[in-house]
Amino acid sequence: MKKFTLITSLVLVFVSSTLTAQNFKTASEYLDFVGKEQQAVTKSMWKYTKAVAHSKSDRSIDGKRKNLLKTVDRAIAKIQKANGFDGDDYKNKVLKHMTFNKNLLNHDYAKIIDMKEVAEQSYDAMEAYILAQEMADKKMEESQQDYEKDFYEFAAKHNINIIESESDLGKKMKISNEVFEHYNDLYLTYFKVYINEVYLWEAVESNDVSAIQQNANALSAAAKEGLEVLKTKTTYKNDTSIINATKKAFEFFIDESENQIPKITEFLIINEDFEKIKTTLEQTSERKRTKEQVDNYNKKVKSINKAVKTYNKVNADLNTKRQNIINGLNNTNANFLSKHIPKD
Repeated sequence: MKKFTLITSLVLVFVSSTLTAQNFKTASEYLDFVGKEQQAVTKSMWKYTKAVAHSKSDRSIDGKRKNLLKTVDRAIAKIQKANGFDGDDYKNKVLKHMTFNKNLLNHDYAKIIDMKEVAEQSYDAMEAYILAQEMADKKMEESQQDYEKDFYEFAAKHNINIIESESDLGKKMKISNEVFEHYNDLYLTYFKVYINEVYLWEAVESNDVSAIQQNANALSAAAKEGLEVLKTKTTYKNDTSIINATKKAFEFFIDESENQIPKITEFLIINEDFEKIKTTLEQTSERKRTKEQVDNYNKKVKSINKAVKTYNKVNADLNTKRQNIINGLNNTNANFLSKHIPKD
């Protein structure tokens, strides 16, 4: 029997959604038709899942999800309308695969968007969000592998020789998920420490000296533990960039909590004392104010003015250093993903 060669490519576009029934003269013609529909949908879904991980606009993400659902529905309708080839067994397998992807969008990824809204409120919430995303991505990868298995079986049955390419979507998904697994592991290591700084500054904003000291100690301990954890982390293709950037962040947190926060605490204590003295003086009529009261107030004015300057300087320095650290880590993360995730 004559053998045909079908070259598949991932650089595909969505074809027209016209629902006119089609007939196919050869198995290769039908395989090409189904392959274009299926892979175009899967490729767009794969891009969507990566956008979920990085987009800051949850509303934009959900809009894209709904638009993608319409695209999946059109592709399903087109394959359903077209006649199968050699019965409907292969056609039904493709439809089952597409329906599975649709369910992923309707349920798993819709849930992930909801989880993202609260992910940064606690470590447990962030861990659950990342785990749900990894599980959904893994389901998509496994579904793609099942599709490709059916694809090659149909091709073999009809003596169609498929020239496999290194750019095949299933391989891209596998590599991408490996990259994100490494990235997510390091991000969780960072977030476990970072959330302590969030709590610390909530205490600072509340002027709660006791809570500040408690959270500063917690941040220092978490950052030191984080440095030890980083020593145990393996690299992805010998790329240490994220590990190094995270290490710098932890070193900043240690300096912040141990050396800078005490200066802020000192200001808050001095300011609290000053406010008490000021209130007492203001509540005392000028005729009844003693020289000791006035001298003590004037002394405290000098102390508070000096403390304010220190407080403002420490705050400004911390804000600058923190922004540089965060920008550096964000840029490192973006460069890592851009370098290792397969290009389209």
